[in-house]
Amino acid sequence: MMTEYIDKINYYLPELTKALSESGIMIMISILAAVVLGLPLGTFVYLTKKTPTKSNHWIGIFLNGYINIVRSFPFLLFVVALIPFTRFVLGTAFGTYAAALPLSFVAVAIYARLVEQVLLEMSNDILELARSLGSTKFQLIFRFLYVEARSGLVLALTSVIISMVSYSTVMGVIGGGGIGDFALRYGYQRYEYAVMYTAIVLMIIFVSLIQISGSWLAKKINKK
Repeated sequence: MMTEYIDKINYYLPELTKALSESGIMIMISILAAVVLGLPLGTFVYLTKKTPTKSNHWIGIFLNGYINIVRSFPFLLFVVALIPFTRFVLGTAFGTYAAALPLSFVAVAIYARLVEQVLLEMSNDILELARSLGSTKFQLIFRFLYVEARSGLVLALTSVIISMVSYSTVMGVIGGGGIGDFALRYGYQRYEYAVMYTAIVLMIIFVSLIQISGSWLAKKINKK
């Protein structure tokens, strides 16, 4: 029985390797977007609440609206609704890179909201200290807010990565491939349940490693 299982895995190993690569590409692109765009977006939303001005009030409302709409939109419908935009931007609506675009939108929105929440949990004394020292906006963000919240930001990013692993499993609907699509097509639809459960176990292990690594790093950099 074990020999039969090993033979099946070896037979599907090229497809499994390709699926893992596709999932990796989608997740890495979306997480890069979350860090590059979601972090400053969440920070700006936080600042509009803590230091409101006439100029940023409406911008804050608009950005909050974007975050709320994307996070509340059913993901599969969001992917389908974004197909025309994806085709306009990339020239195609199918494939791994096309699948990474809607994932990136969602990753940015989720991380932005989590960043805002992490910053809101900090004591107002941080802002008061920064103001009393005459800090610029750049210094306030990078020398006070991010330094104080670094552990929470890492844990928030860890949660986003795990969410992207989950979301990426349905990207086969637009030809994005990935481990979820592999489990469905080569496991479930072909009644190769051993192959399907192998893919599921790999995803569980991957998510567990991400959580362990994120928690370790957050604890490591937490100087409180």
